[in-house]
Amino acid sequence: MKKIVLIILAISAISFGQKKISKTHPETNLTCKTCHSCEVPTRQDPCLNACPRVSMVTVYEAAEKTKNVVTLGEISNKYEPVIFQHRIHAQMAEMSGGCATCHHYNTSGPIQPCKNCHLLSRKRDDISKPDLEAAYHRQCISCHREWSHQNSCVSCHALKNTSLSASQLKTAQTLENKTHPKLVEPKKLVFDTNDKDGRLVTFFHDEHINLFGAKCINCHQQQNCSMCHDKEKVNMVNTPEGMPIKIQKNKAEHHKPCFSCHQNDNCNLCHLQKAAGPFNHEVRTGWALNRFHENLSCTKCHGSSYNFVKLDNNCVSCHSDWKVGKFNHQITGLKLDENHVEVDCGDCHVNKDFSKTPVCSNCHDDKSFPKDKPGKLISSVQMKSAKKVK
Repeated sequence: MKKIVLIILAISAISFGQKKISKTHPETNLTCKTCHSCEVPTRQDPCLNACPRVSMVTVYEAAEKTKNVVTLGEISNKYEPVIFQHRIHAQMAEMSGGCATCHHYNTSGPIQPCKNCHLLSRKRDDISKPDLEAAYHRQCISCHREWSHQNSCVSCHALKNTSLSASQLKTAQTLENKTHPKLVEPKKLVFDTNDKDGRLVTFFHDEHINLFGAKCINCHQQQNCSMCHDKEKVNMVNTPEGMPIKIQKNKAEHHKPCFSCHQNDNCNLCHLQKAAGPFNHEVRTGWALNRFHENLSCTKCHGSSYNFVKLDNNCVSCHSDWKVGKFNHQITGLKLDENHVEVDCGDCHVNKDFSKTPVCSNCHDDKSFPKDKPGKLISSVQMKSAKKVK
């Protein structure tokens, strides 16, 4: 009977436990898709999206301006204080979540240390918030275990009154000016995939960052130090310890960072028989950017998300506010004369399609554009001046 009760309780916890999560987010409408990008997340592959709490973080401090070494000595009954290489970790964290990787929920300055939120005592009212020791270990132990493949306490902690204490102090002194090697962002990468239908994949890293507005964490999710530094793998390939190595990935792992944006695209969009050129809006979308759009950022038309969706090519889908008296026609390079300044846009631009040549036949039998103009052309200087007052 006791076993039956336990089984029922376990099933209840699995079936209904998820509903309790919403109580901790009373002002949000969270679903599984908020955090997970796939239908069936697993422990091995949780498919985590960029954490939504990142949008709460308003404080950022450049890694170069932070403390190089921080001494963590609040928990020191058995061990010497931990010498933490803060600046190196901050520099590495810029590849993922930045300051928020460790200083989460830091919505106002200055950036708070862990001890300001996590209590030293394990006896606390809110058991959902780890105590200070647990908070430290949750942040550190996973990466260090993957990197060094051990859980030895003395890998970070020196026992009191031992030779390790003096050794750790000496190490701290040598770390004072040590920094992580600068991560050089590639401009263009060409991958040879050995795919017979499209062998080469060209990836323009600078376009994804500077043009499309992607952040490092959008592609480099769930990555840590061990992606480049693994003591066992480094020794196997006989390279100097601490140097980056090439990580072997299967097909699914290679596609995973791309599919968050390109999951509905055909393979031949990326897989070609030759290296591709830079992004061309006309080739990719079938709509050429004219002089009014070519210098705009992608987000100006497609919104703030870097995962852009297809737009309606009809001008009024974006420019619904173009109405008589509200639009300064001079920014087009043509200043309307007094006979046309009050004319409705649709009288010249059929169906308000401003991408096509305007027509005169709606009002005039003997005139046609561009031979006959409803005003006069103005200089580029006058056009720029008109844009400022628009």
